[in-house]
Amino acid sequence: MSSTRAARSSTRRSWPGSPGRQRSQALATEWNTDMATLLMVESWLHSTGLCLPPIIRRLGHEYILFTKDPALYPPISPGEPHPVIRDAREIVVVDTNDDDATCAAASALAGKRRIDGVLTTCDYYLATVATLARLLELPGAPPDVMRLATQKHLVRAALDGAGLPNPAFAVAADWHDARAAAARIGTPLIAKPVDLNAGTAVERICDEAGLKDAFWGVNSAERNTRGQPLRRLLLMEERLEGEEVSVEALTFKGLTTIIGITDKSLTAPPACVESGHMFPARLSPDIARQVETFAVDALDAIGFTHGLSHIEVMITADGPRIVEINPRQGGGYIFDLVHLVTGIHPLEMLVDLALGQMPALDSRVNAASLDRVAAGDGGQRMAGSVEGATTGLPGSAAVFFVMSPRDGVVSHVSGVERLDADPRVHRWALPTPATARRPRDNDAYLGHVLTVDPAGDGARVRAEELVAALRLHFADGETTPPLIAP
Repeated sequence: MSSTRAARSSTRRSWPGSPGRQRSQALATEWNTDMATLLMVESWLHSTGLCLPPIIRRLGHEYILFTKDPALYPPISPGEPHPVIRDAREIVVVDTNDDDATCAAASALAGKRRIDGVLTTCDYYLATVATLARLLELPGAPPDVMRLATQKHLVRAALDGAGLPNPAFAVAADWHDARAAAARIGTPLIAKPVDLNAGTAVERICDEAGLKDAFWGVNSAERNTRGQPLRRLLLMEERLEGEEVSVEALTFKGLTTIIGITDKSLTAPPACVESGHMFPARLSPDIARQVETFAVDALDAIGFTHGLSHIEVMITADGPRIVEINPRQGGGYIFDLVHLVTGIHPLEMLVDLALGQMPALDSRVNAASLDRVAAGDGGQRMAGSVEGATTGLPGSAAVFFVMSPRDGVVSHVSGVERLDADPRVHRWALPTPATARRPRDNDAYLGHVLTVDPAGDGARVRAEELVAALRLHFADGETTPPLIAP
């Protein structure tokens, strides 16, 4: 299933003052004015990291990669370079964990060629991208907003400051403070590091032993997977109960458009790993409106004015509550689900926004669906939502992840012939042999099955059924079905 993207305008917004823009007239005869040159600062290896490079090329643009080490992006198969490396016009090796070095390299690059936008798919470089965009006077979110948005405890404080309903929370760098905070909040509670992603080290805590494990696990981790120093702070939150969804949105010039709402399933406690998603979530119009409004209020609370966002919301008995705000596109192949159902590709939106363009949403945008201005000057305005994407659009797409209930080496997977034979399977991936471990974060995924239901909301059920019918064969001779969410 696919759709044709609307014709793109060849006119890009001028952002005067950037070193690249100051030479645009002089270089006009040397550049194709329909081609933009993007600066990509690192990338994820999988999912968005595999998909964005060919999308940039398909849109007629090019990018220059800033990376601290090209070896971070190994070949995806023998003789097949990683797309991030393969599709780059140029690779600049620079310590991307050092803002001063990265800014110096960007300034030097902009002194030689026109740079039209800066982007990344990797959470750990969102603030760096904002800093470079500010330096080069290119489109982007304010750097201080991106620094706040990527620190979970600062987001909680901002929600409190805006007067939004918020679970009780506390942050601790000391074990005694953690114990005291947990006693105030009560158990069960959710504990997590303030500055990691992909569900890493998110735990449901029921007793002091679990709290101690969570605290010392976070306190002892000095760097993330990209070598950046961690704050080693434990965030403890009152546990929210209800249905968890995520709001996919784009914000341009302070106007937020809701792309849609995605449902999700989680593994059983103590780890809370996302096991699958379906787009769109099937919600009543009233609940969908409440969730959309609350998500925009939350973006307003952190000062978010530019970019894609993936806002995780718990629909509780007392109304919507924020789980986390992610100032980037949804991961876990949510961008594929959105594209299959709406014809709108979030990664194309990412490119548009980096170039200072409002993404083309065609007639799918229903500006009258919800149009309101938050109280106060500079309030966030909700421009609308993608028509039908939350409640009325026929069809659904879902992804379910293959995870193992035990550690070990999976030699092969049986039952995949059913995946090839089922017309509702859009795509599946199960590379073997593979090292499996019980899920503690999204790195436990062995593969995925992505399904579509052109006429209804059955995509999730079918994806779960197909994954449940698979069998994991371990090198030690044991055979087991994949882990299925409760």
